[in-house]
Amino acid sequence: MQLTIDGLVLRNQSVGQNRLLTLLTAQHGVLSAYVNQGGTMRSKLSASTEVLCYSRFVLFKGRSGYVVDKGDSNRIFFGLRQDWDKLCLASYFAQLASELCPFDEPAPEPLRLLLNTLHFLEKGSRDMRLLKALFELRLLTLTGFMPDLVGCRCCSAYEKPEMLFFPAEGDLCCAQCAGETSAAGGVKLSPGVLAAMRHIIYSDPEKLFSFTLGEDSLNALYQVSEQYLLTQVEKSFSALELYHSCRIPQPWEPANTDKARTEDEPKQT
Repeated sequence: MQLTIDGLVLRNQSVGQNRLLTLLTAQHGVLSAYVNQGGTMRSKLSASTEVLCYSRFVLFKGRSGYVVDKGDSNRIFFGLRQDWDKLCLASYFAQLASELCPFDEPAPEPLRLLLNTLHFLEKGSRDMRLLKALFELRLLTLTGFMPDLVGCRCCSAYEKPEMLFFPAEGDLCCAQCAGETSAAGGVKLSPGVLAAMRHIIYSDPEKLFSFTLGEDSLNALYQVSEQYLLTQVEKSFSALELYHSCRIPQPWEPANTDKARTEDEPKQT
């Protein structure tokens, strides 16, 4: 059986005498495909099978799985390979996708999310902290880990001056209700951070990247999104550890307000 499909290479690893690709596709989610290690075939496919390369593949399904017959690059994201911080963060996104996205099931939205996030990361038009938090929360939402941010779990209040987010339960509680029970394990959220989290989780894909945050709120969002992901998934990620250990500090430019605000709709890839 022959399959022609567009896929983003999430992983490229040696398996015996061959290479094993992990691809993220719209039609079949995560797919694995072997690449023959032969000199001619390997050289023809070298560009299209690089990690973070979005390519069109012709696959044949054999007894042991899919085998790559042809590959043509659609987009290489070359700019990510010229910046160590961006490359580390992009590698983390790829590892997250390979762990959380479904195997052999449609995954058009996770693929779109990853391609658009890599686009903005390569372009440098969005703060890396914002992109990291956005990708984590939105991917969790798309893969069955969506938190409930509609209102307080006790009184149903949509917004109060101080709201607490509970990463283990994935829900909210206002400070007043939490005081009557227990606030242990809760993370205080400012109105701006809560608005940003709601935007990431509930907004239409076309408007997903259309917001900014002030410096303090951005740092808080960066921290709470990672905490929520690690709490829910209950595992560590080597690419995340590398990103934290090797990242070069950037001169982040603070925004003008702590409130999430919309701007022109971003270009989608």
